[in-house]
Amino acid sequence: MILVDRLRSLSETEGHTEAADDRPRKEHVADAVVRGIQGGFVATLIMTAFRLPLLRSLPPSANFWSQYVSRDTPGNHPLISLALHILYGVGSGAIFGVLFARYDAGRSIEPEQRGLVWGSIYGLALSAFGVQVVLQDLLDIRLEADELALFHAGHLVYGLSLGAWVGSRTEGVDDPDREYEYAGGN
Repeated sequence: MILVDRLRSLSETEGHTEAADDRPRKEHVADAVVRGIQGGFVATLIMTAFRLPLLRSLPPSANFWSQYVSRDTPGNHPLISLALHILYGVGSGAIFGVLFARYDAGRSIEPEQRGLVWGSIYGLALSAFGVQVVLQDLLDIRLEADELALFHAGHLVYGLSLGAWVGSRTEGVDDPDREYEYAGGN
């Protein structure tokens, strides 16, 4: 509840005007990190719910834990694997929050739209990094074509979710708790 109130007060002081620029830089970055952390958590849950039934396996963090910490099979550590996966997602969300707040181009479109566009790009960039560096270089895992497609799709889901979350709670949004009203034909 405190966090929601904090976000509400932020939405009242932030905007496309100089008001956001007048705030101390550290506070602006801290607010962006909070939005990114929240979005990263939510997006990781959504991505995990998307990928688990499709791939029918634990995230690669299970392989990481198995190879570098426990020295046994990845399936022996489902909770640690999921905790690490959430930690990675939250950390990536924090980075996205800061990058999104710092990026000035594209301010002519709504923050939600920018969030979806940049979140998609960010999610796919994380996916490419995950395949090249984490899977192939660190873990020596080579995914088959169908697994690779689902891996990328999961990260696209993450990016869309993260971007939608951060964009809907960032500068220019008057009230992040307000429900969207849809114009009806009546």
